[in-house]
Amino acid sequence: MSSVLILNGPNLNLLGTRKPEVYGSTTLADVEELCRQEAGKLGLDAVFRQSNHEGQLIDWIHEAGAEVKAGRCIGVVFNAGAYTHTSVALHDAIEAVELPVVEVHISNVHRREEFRHHSYLSPVARGIVVGFGVYGYVLAIHGLYQAARS
Repeated sequence: MSSVLILNGPNLNLLGTRKPEVYGSTTLADVEELCRQEAGKLGLDAVFRQSNHEGQLIDWIHEAGAEVKAGRCIGVVFNAGAYTHTSVALHDAIEAVELPVVEVHISNVHRREEFRHHSYLSPVARGIVVGFGVYGYVLAIHGLYQAARS
C-alpha cells in the first residue's frame, strides 16, 4: 500500500488548546484520526508525525523523498507552523529531494499578521491549502492523491 506523510511543525502538538479562537478546538490526535480515515478511503496508509525541531522535519523530508522515488509514498501534507515563514532550510530540503508537498495552514494566514503572509515553502510546494480549518488536511490529501495519479 502506498502512503502519504502528514508532517506537522512547531506548536501543533498544542492544537486544541493554543488559541482555539484561531485554530479551533480539534486536537492533533483528532487530526491524525481524520487523516487516517481519509487516506484509508483512498487506499493510502497515513504516516503522521509532529516535531518542534527543524532538523527532525528536514530528516523526515529527506526520508519521504526517497520513499516517493521508490514509489512507496505519494508525497507530504505539510503544516510547518511558524517555520513556514522563517525556514529556508525546509525550502531547500523539499527542493533537494524533489518532494511533492501540499502546504497546509489551518487559519487564513493572509488575514493575520503581516509576517505570516510570506511563505518560504510555497515556491516549492505542489499546492497550498489555507483557511479551511483542519479540513484543509483532507483537501491536501485529496490534492496529492489526484496529482500522483496524473
